[in-house]
Amino acid sequence: MRDTRDLLSPSDFPAIARGSLQTLQLNLGYRCNLSCTHCHVNAGPKRTEMMSAETLALVLELLQQGQIETLDLTGGAPEMHPQFRQLVKAACSLGVKVIDRCNLTILLEPGYEDLAEFLADQGVEVCASLPCYSEDNVNSQRGKGVFEQSIAALQMLNRLGYGHELSLNLVYNPGGAFLPPPQAALESDYKRELGQQYGIVFNQLLTITNMPISRFGAVLLAQGQFGNYMGLLKDNYSAANLEALMCRSLVSVDWQGNLYDCDFNQMLELPITSGGELIATDRPRHLRDLLNGSFEGQPIRVAEHCYGCTAGQGSSCSGAL
Repeated sequence: MRDTRDLLSPSDFPAIARGSLQTLQLNLGYRCNLSCTHCHVNAGPKRTEMMSAETLALVLELLQQGQIETLDLTGGAPEMHPQFRQLVKAACSLGVKVIDRCNLTILLEPGYEDLAEFLADQGVEVCASLPCYSEDNVNSQRGKGVFEQSIAALQMLNRLGYGHELSLNLVYNPGGAFLPPPQAALESDYKRELGQQYGIVFNQLLTITNMPISRFGAVLLAQGQFGNYMGLLKDNYSAANLEALMCRSLVSVDWQGNLYDCDFNQMLELPITSGGELIATDRPRHLRDLLNGSFEGQPIRVAEHCYGCTAGQGSSCSGAL
């Protein structure tokens, strides 16, 4: 697979700095039951990387300090980590909001049949990937049969109270080298189509721009579209999105406990560095560093892919900015 990292730096993206930390986004590992074409972490069934018990203990120690408002669990399929449930229970008992980045199909896998009920019992917010309300579009991105499984999983979540008293958000990713449409209008389409055809309800639709990195970046290069896509992102840059960027209030943690300004920087191996010096040879900061101090006011590492978060209506893990 061809890598886009060398094409993303240097960059003329504006300098930005951190605000106060609110969200800890934890990548529990790259193992997943799917291998989606838009996946920026190259997750799949054959990946073996998994966060250790020692690193998870540091996460709980940090949560116990009471400074983190939200624990955002991602992967791969985060639910496939053997300590997923213990972590969720511990975080919820501390009053931390927990988000599960769920691919929906995991809820139907053997051995995970009671997972949806567990999430509901703990009051976990489910943020579920569903790149379209069309069966053909979903299956082309995520694999044959995924749409049917996703619909069944969403109906299961609805029966447990999700989309009503429990929060259920869906995530849209474009199916190619184009920007997401306006979030509010697309959300109306999703609610109408899923409601009329399948009786499904949900709270919000989150639109996320595809990043020109990892698996999607390799597809762009193979199709000769990388330059055009970067031009699209830069032509639609909006300075108004800078203040709301997720990296200002979020720290991304990889499966080894190293810290990044966002999940995308994690995949590009651009860690938060010691001393705030933005050089590749500097020591990556670790959860242990976060336990002992604040990163507020420190510079954020930027590169050309950052234009993906500021293009058009903007993009973050919580949808349009």
